[in-house]
Amino acid sequence: MLRYGTGLLIGQKMFPQATLFINVVGSFIIGMVVAYSLKSELFAANWKLFLATGICGGFTTFSAFSFENLQLIQNGKFGMFAVYIAASLLLGIVAVWAGFRLINFITQ
Repeated sequence: MLRYGTGLLIGQKMFPQATLFINVVGSFIIGMVVAYSLKSELFAANWKLFLATGICGGFTTFSAFSFENLQLIQNGKFGMFAVYIAASLLLGIVAVWAGFRLINFITQ
C-alpha cells in the first residue's frame, strides 16, 4: 500500500521516476536499519528482519523496475533505459551508504 500510494503521489511520466524514488528511499532506509542493528543488539534480530525484509522489501520493487526497463526497450528508448539502470544502481548504492553513515553519525 505504501509503494502504491507513493507511486500515485509521484506519478509516472516519460521516465519511471516513481519506482526510482521508491527504490532509492527504500535503500536509504535499509542503510539506516542495518547501521542501527549493528549498534544495538536488542534491535538487531526481530526489528531488523521486520524493517529491512518486511517493510523495505515490500516497499521497494525489483519486479516493477524490471518491467519498466522492458517497456523502455520495447519502445526503443535505449538512452532512457541506460539512464534508468545507471541511476537506479548508483543512487541506490549511494542511498544505502548515506543511510548507514547518517545512523553512525547520529549514534557516535
